[in-house]
Amino acid sequence: MFNFANSLTFGRILTIPLIVALLCFPSKITMFLAAFLFFIAGLTDFFDGYIARRTNQVTNLGKFLDPLADKLLICSVLIMLTELGLVSGWITVVIVCRELAVTGLRAIASDMGMVLAADKLGKLKTLMQSLALGPLLLHYQYIGMDMHQVGTMILYVAVVLTVVSGANYMYNLHKVWLTSE
Repeated sequence: MFNFANSLTFGRILTIPLIVALLCFPSKITMFLAAFLFFIAGLTDFFDGYIARRTNQVTNLGKFLDPLADKLLICSVLIMLTELGLVSGWITVVIVCRELAVTGLRAIASDMGMVLAADKLGKLKTLMQSLALGPLLLHYQYIGMDMHQVGTMILYVAVVLTVVSGANYMYNLHKVWLTSE
């Protein structure tokens, strides 16, 4: 249960309070440190799954915790960036509501004995959200680039993918539900 892959996932969850604490005192340094921790957390997201599959250590705990860790991290950062006025509230509402809805759908599917696994669209959504949040955390000018503008443009793409992938989960659950009855 507590293999190396799951430990990485737990580590990702433990970075959340640190990132939130840094964002409570926004400055160029704390925002950079928060972005750095967010980047490290993103790396653990890649490596925990890779290591689990590669070493044949895929566990039910890992299947549950990995997407939960992603949702907690993304939603926490989005809420803090909204609090700081760096992300529009409606974007945060759309993303958080989608994450809650999909989590609920997965719980319903699980209760019915079905597995509603993450699909490529959902994984692309998570990637785009992460790619957007990094520059938004670095919202100052770096190497001549307006990081806030870059992050905002990527976030708009992520919002579209968020809605489309959420609708796709609902459709897939409906399809699986109909075939099981």
